[in-house]
Amino acid sequence: MKWAWLLGVALGASGLQAQRVREPKLPVEKIAETNFGADAPWFERNIPFLEIDEPEIQQIYYYRWKLLRGHIREIGAEGTTVLEFLPNVPWARQPDTDLNDSAAFHLREGRWLRDPAVVDDLIDHLYTGGANDRHFSEWIAAATVDTTLVTGDPAPALKHLDTMQHVYNLWDDHFDRQRGLYWIEPLLDATEYTISSIDASGAGFVSNASKDPGQTGFTGGFAYRPSINSYQYANALAIARLAQLAGKPEVAAEYAARAAKIQAAVLGQLWNPELAHFTDRYQRSTLYVKAGDFIRGRELVGFVPWMFELPPAGASEYGKAWQHALSANELGGPFGLRTVEPSYARYMAQYRYDAATGLRECQWNGPSWPFQTSEALTGMANLLDDYPASGVTARDYLRLLQQYTHEHYLSPGHPDLQEDYDPDSGKPIVGLARSHHYSHSTYVDLVISGLVGVRPRADDVLELRPLVPLSGEHPIRYFALERLAYHGHLVSVIYDADGTRYGIGRGLSVFVDGRLAAGSKPLGPVMVKLAPMRVAAAAKPRVDLAVNVGVPDGPHATASSSESEEGPAQGIDGRMWFFPEIANGWSPAAADTSAESWFAVDFGAVREVGSVELYFLDDGDRFKAPASYRVQEKTASGWQDVLVRTQTPRRPIAGGVNRVVLAGVATEVLRVVFERPGDGARFRLIELKAFAPGS
Repeated sequence: MKWAWLLGVALGASGLQAQRVREPKLPVEKIAETNFGADAPWFERNIPFLEIDEPEIQQIYYYRWKLLRGHIREIGAEGTTVLEFLPNVPWARQPDTDLNDSAAFHLREGRWLRDPAVVDDLIDHLYTGGANDRHFSEWIAAATVDTTLVTGDPAPALKHLDTMQHVYNLWDDHFDRQRGLYWIEPLLDATEYTISSIDASGAGFVSNASKDPGQTGFTGGFAYRPSINSYQYANALAIARLAQLAGKPEVAAEYAARAAKIQAAVLGQLWNPELAHFTDRYQRSTLYVKAGDFIRGRELVGFVPWMFELPPAGASEYGKAWQHALSANELGGPFGLRTVEPSYARYMAQYRYDAATGLRECQWNGPSWPFQTSEALTGMANLLDDYPASGVTARDYLRLLQQYTHEHYLSPGHPDLQEDYDPDSGKPIVGLARSHHYSHSTYVDLVISGLVGVRPRADDVLELRPLVPLSGEHPIRYFALERLAYHGHLVSVIYDADGTRYGIGRGLSVFVDGRLAAGSKPLGPVMVKLAPMRVAAAAKPRVDLAVNVGVPDGPHATASSSESEEGPAQGIDGRMWFFPEIANGWSPAAADTSAESWFAVDFGAVREVGSVELYFLDDGDRFKAPASYRVQEKTASGWQDVLVRTQTPRRPIAGGVNRVVLAGVATEVLRVVFERPGDGARFRLIELKAFAPGS
């Protein structure tokens, strides 16, 4: 399908036209300041900026970038990882507190960062740092290749080709060779309490007051699922592609053949003709279910095959499944896509509660989850690209994207993405402390690759397939995506329905490196031939000398006093966000009314420190930036103020970076002395970072 579009499509604007049309510019500095406050410079350096005639989409677009930024964790020499939950949770991989089931979402979302360092570090961490530990099912190899389609540089993925194959083959312990399908327990598919696990436990058929999770559907329910099989299909294709690039045709052929066999098995065995949907089949029998039988209902997971374009483009019979996503009585809830249809006997039945609070816990028997909503919308975008006869339209995509967008608001105007929602009311379900600003889905990717329509590919062609409907009750009249890094170029995609917003004509225009490359033309598919990319030399990675994720032999923090026992350790734990809903960092004890307080880091050995970065919280209530601070080193004669070359900004700020460049410091212990803010306020140090000279 992708190559077919090259036929008969204009690949650029004429040279004379390109000279005449000047690229319109968004007020990036103002947008960044409005959305990110003092942290604006980080976003100005890293993200593509969006203006769109849809206020909620625009606000949540920037919120999701803030969310990603807050989930990036410094982990020392390995660089960074990306977290699913902001606080530590017991099932996270320790000590880095990351989880492999969310990693692929972070790769898909992070691939649009202009600096690839975060994504490259995450790929390395997954394949050399052990973070892809198969704790849950995953599509990490596929997502890794997806990042290379945006950057145009396969090198960060190619170096892990052997490990990708190793991880792929480890899943043989979940492979049924006779059926040619993978099986998994829903809990390890990150989807506890699905139809298969509830029914296999008997809780779907009989009244069961047991508090044993194994008898209510938390565990059990082993099944051949559309999810894991689609993931392995996509991972096999990713390995085949990388092997071809690496000059290993035998490996490429092997994994392409594996993918083809999985595809045939999914189409032949997981397509449920009676339900017109891809559904689970039980892998093993219990007292209540029989191996080989289909589950008794439709689930949202049945759309995952389209996320990876598994159904053949010409096989229109599968496309009718999408009508279930559009039906209010089926998977299309009024406030969010349902994970299970209301016709299921145990729809929204609550089996599990948090022991400490009594609040409802995570379940997948109906609630709307950003996780699978983003998977389904990715699949729908592919559907509209590859399967135009499905009966689904761009209006459907926009409506569901708007619905998903609205889920992000915990209260009007206040974004705070939660774990799951009641699709019949729109209200959050779990609501536990860990749930604030949850990151286990995509959104930015759905806007850029779906709504705006940037369809990443391996060759030097920029393909656009916008999913902005041309009609409807409230049509989108304009959008502008600016500073998009793609294959070594900076791209802007601009749509102006009547030409009055940007003054460059009606319709769609594309600028590459500041020059008009296509347009203006009616909204629709566009192909732009790009100049071959030049891979820039990678910048020397910065390593935070002070960070300690929780290992006993790492740097150690102490303080003059502390509000909490873990406070000093949190001040150097590599986790940094400015969301006040989840406390993080160090504050002096509330009873400590001293005019000054100090925070020290013992590196465990003498370190050359060239700069220090400090980050403070302003919650609009109790916490503000300190009035001042000074950096000191420990010497034989006691604590001495360090000679400072520059301090930016001069007056401490909260919500952004305070950077101090030092004049040649070599010390084992460094500390910062803070002057309390005035007006009775307190301060909280979210994170202290220290870097070698030149970093």
